[in-house]
Amino acid sequence: LTLPQFVQLMDNFVGEDISLPTVKRLTAFIKGEYKQTKEEKMKQLEKVHHMSHMAQRKQLLETLFEKWDSSACGFLDLKEVVAVLSRFKGGTGKVALKKAKEQLCSRYPQLSRVGKLSPKAFQTFLELIASEFTGNEDETIDNLVRFLTTRVEKSHTESLQSSARRKWLQDIQQAAETSGTSMEPVYKAVFKALSQDMEAHGDNKKISAYIALLEENQLSPEQGQAVLRYVACTADDAPYVLNQVLHRDMKGVSFAAIDQGQPIYVPRVQFHGNIHFWNSDRPEEERKGLLLVLPLHDARWRVFGILGLDTLQDQCEKSIFLAHEITFYEGVCHAFSKAYHHICMRENVLQVAVTALDWLYPRTPSIHSVTTYLVAPGKDKNYALYKMITTDNTGRKEIHRSPVVLLREENLLRDYLFKCTDSSEVTLTSIHGEHHIAVPLHDLSRQTLGIFDISIGQHKKLPPEEQKNLQKMLKMAQAACSEILQRALEETEPTHVLEAERVADARHAGILFHRFMLQELRECV
Repeated sequence: LTLPQFVQLMDNFVGEDISLPTVKRLTAFIKGEYKQTKEEKMKQLEKVHHMSHMAQRKQLLETLFEKWDSSACGFLDLKEVVAVLSRFKGGTGKVALKKAKEQLCSRYPQLSRVGKLSPKAFQTFLELIASEFTGNEDETIDNLVRFLTTRVEKSHTESLQSSARRKWLQDIQQAAETSGTSMEPVYKAVFKALSQDMEAHGDNKKISAYIALLEENQLSPEQGQAVLRYVACTADDAPYVLNQVLHRDMKGVSFAAIDQGQPIYVPRVQFHGNIHFWNSDRPEEERKGLLLVLPLHDARWRVFGILGLDTLQDQCEKSIFLAHEITFYEGVCHAFSKAYHHICMRENVLQVAVTALDWLYPRTPSIHSVTTYLVAPGKDKNYALYKMITTDNTGRKEIHRSPVVLLREENLLRDYLFKCTDSSEVTLTSIHGEHHIAVPLHDLSRQTLGIFDISIGQHKKLPPEEQKNLQKMLKMAQAACSEILQRALEETEPTHVLEAERVADARHAGILFHRFMLQELRECV
């Protein structure tokens, strides 16, 4: 138990109306009765030491990754890393390197196809190499880190460029974490990163940028199974580009970029012959400039859209996109993908919550209301609670597209919600005679992801049958959320149990809730 968890456990145990002398007697009792054997203490210390050691190793390897990732694109070239590692210890570790690479490609099947190492895959690769050498694994990791650190050199200018770019990419992720389930702040952060980099490192070229996502072609499937819908663009292009739909049989190179999974660079659009111009009012003589279309990949390197940039509004006809610029734009794609899927994950969690509440309400008439919160980063390393769904005593729900943000210092009467978040444990309280049960939803590391704030009015507890239904709902909602989070990991392929899951899109994550309910029913029969 952590300190917040222990305090919350004791708080729930003693309740609200207990006298101070009774609390003191309980404290004295626990102090006298709680004993830890020498073996238990050593085991606990070893566990703490191991966790600290793994955290330090993770930090060390992340720092190394950033040093190698000079363009801040978010991944490393596998061939380049292997070529350098083949000289480790004078080339005597080539057999270990080959075995480690085989194991890595087995764990990350997409690596053989795309050859890109994420920070997590990079760490796994070095750990696999170290495990193939005889001797102490930690020493081998340290030697590998020292060796790789000396194989990369960056000038002061390159370091400043890399640092600035990394900050702009972090702003994209921060926009996703603090926007509830809205994509608009993410789009703005993407275009801001592109314009800032163009100003600082791209000769101040005037660019247009746009994001298009793949969606099923339901209206005219004879023109192709999928279309590209333009969901965001720079302000000047909005009248011509926003919400436009590109089909496969129309002019353009976007579907070629999707099919190839690689950026397509057109240095002179006027000579290409297969470019789609959304602004039909633009005179022929002004249709000059560069075009770059980059595919957007998810964590398993499947393409789900494109990021496009052009310089049709730039007066300088001799401008070009340099290699370091294109690599950074790939990094922007990577950052956008992480942000986009983070918000998709949140929407899926909320869909599970909606489905769970729909199941719960007919079975628990004693519940007065349920408010669903998501946890998000706040100011100064604190966190905030975003009120996402409110459900009244009839089961009618209001989903807040612009969520109400709760900060601890401004909501003293809601401090029980923050205690629930801190401890990741159920928290009980009473406010003006109204009893509340705050129940956390956990992420995969048992940190609080969201909270159900359940009001049961004047009742101190629910009737037994209703309490049983509430516990069942919470168990299934947690199982469904854990599945959603597990699917977001790059090495995990989805496991479908119900046929409905195969055909469902992201809006039907609630099906997972019923799947786990069905599985439990099968186990009980």
